[in-house]
Amino acid sequence: MRVKLQDDILLINSEDLPPYKKGGSVVRNSYFWALKSIACFASRQRDWEYDREVWLALSRMLISFTESGYLSDRETTLEFPEHTPIPDELRSVSSYL
Repeated sequence: MRVKLQDDILLINSEDLPPYKKGGSVVRNSYFWALKSIACFASRQRDWEYDREVWLALSRMLISFTESGYLSDRETTLEFPEHTPIPDELRSVSSYL
């Protein structure tokens, strides 16, 4: 998932967010609701925002969904722009574009 940092807010690109599908995969829908539940702002067709206070929880959640084996690394890895320092709290679930 492509991300960027602005003033200690992590923004996940809206195009990379998991979609909620009524009657869809339980794992993917659970992933959608888990990501949405800890966001400080989550609106349709807009980037979702995460305060620094939840970054550790976000990291643990992404690891958990990755280890489930139901989602690909591409869906659970935060991809930062090349020259953006990756915060320590997110390092284990992040890479560069």
